Amino acid sequence: MKILAIDDQQLVLLPLEKRLVALGYQVKTESNGKAGMESFESFQPDLVIVDMNMPDVSGLDVVKFIRNIKKSNTPIMVLSGNTNDEIITESFDLGINDYMKKPLSLNEICARVKRLIGVEAINSTKNFNNTIIEQRCVGVVIPCYNEEERLLSVEFLDFVDKHSGYHLCFVNDGSKDNTLEVLNKLRKGRESFITVYDCEKNGGKAEAVRLGMLHMAKKTDLDYIGFLDADLSTDLADFDDLVSTIENSDYKIVSGSRISRMGADITKESARKVISLTINFIIRKILQMEFKDTQCGAKIFHKDVIEIAFNNKFLTKWLFDVEIFIRIRKHFGLDRAKQILCEKPLKRWIHADGSKLSMKDSIKIMGQLGQIAWVLR
Repeated sequence: MKILAIDDQQLVLLPLEKRLVALGYQVKTESNGKAGMESFESFQPDLVIVDMNMPDVSGLDVVKFIRNIKKSNTPIMVLSGNTNDEIITESFDLGINDYMKKPLSLNEICARVKRLIGVEAINSTKNFNNTIIEQRCVGVVIPCYNEEERLLSVEFLDFVDKHSGYHLCFVNDGSKDNTLEVLNKLRKGRESFITVYDCEKNGGKAEAVRLGMLHMAKKTDLDYIGFLDADLSTDLADFDDLVSTIENSDYKIVSGSRISRMGADITKESARKVISLTINFIIRKILQMEFKDTQCGAKIFHKDVIEIAFNNKFLTKWLFDVEIFIRIRKHFGLDRAKQILCEKPLKRWIHADGSKLSMKDSIKIMGQLGQIAWVLR
């Protein structure tokens, strides 16, 4: 049996297509409504799966085309994050057979497909990973410098396999070891979900993050883009919580906070903690905002503020996070900036061995704070 899947987000289509093909169905995918309508005529599917929220030609337009113009009774399943009651009601009035609200698992989607058009393959009873089809698609930039020994490849791969809405971009910052080789092996077989951006020369974490964020901003199917440390001192589950926060709010930036709270598993060397608290006090005075932890290496951004935050090079090597907040404050004004910036406590954070920020570097940061304050005064 043939299935036509139409969705403007590739991170949704790819795992859906892979699973349905594994079950024995013949699958064709289209990334926009117009192409979907053309394929309906040429492909003649036994089932159409369509998203509602697509630009130009919406999923509702596709349903109207199939039912009203082509006068076809081909089963239609809607897979969408649109929960508008009027849209859902109109869809059923037009004759759709099912309406599935994201997020939901691939297992559930396939069960609904089998119920609607029957079981196609001998693999129909095979157990698959319960991958989640997300409502939003997220890009994550991970700067890497000499991470050959520390890169937790298994954790990254497991996360990508279970969370379809993520695209990871590893930025090799001119590493001297075999980091680039490790990253290319990590990407193999998952090219649609993992990108390796190679910087031939080491430019520092700030520049690696900046280039990675601008690169990911070119991908049209991403809703949010963030960055995360390669050592996973903030784990991927916590990062997913940051994404959920920005997805269900009007915030433009959500930043992780390592400040301890009840039930949190947060560890850090005491000397570094004292210096960090001193630095944070100065940062709050510069920003005129009560941020408890600007330097956490886990942040997520709404796509429409990426250019504001990352278009220009940063002044400093380690304090680019502060510069980001200053750029947002200068662009939107202090009052508005306070409304669109959010600091969310992390459940877990561990200072990983091998950190490239030494005690001496921490002291140098004091001077860089003075540089920022002077240049951006």
